[in-house]
Amino acid sequence: MSRTSKLTLAATGLGTAGIIYFVHWAQENDRAAMHRGVERDMEKQRIRQERQAEFEMQKRLEEEFLKLQTVTAGTDNQNLAGNNSGKGS
Repeated sequence: MSRTSKLTLAATGLGTAGIIYFVHWAQENDRAAMHRGVERDMEKQRIRQERQAEFEMQKRLEEEFLKLQTVTAGTDNQNLAGNNSGKGS
């Protein structure tokens, strides 16, 4: 076998090994990136569920307070305005 053919065979073998290594590395990185995406999605779902549960609890508490208390609009603003005008005298 001539020297040129040996060099060509060695270069081809090294090039093939390099390509295989690069493809394997790229697949591992893609797989890791997809896994991080799944982890982020799961965290977002957990946070969304916690917020929804908190919202529902606040809504139930508001309904319970409204049953116990009577709330009228505008009376607080009038009382505050009357109290502020009396303090300046």
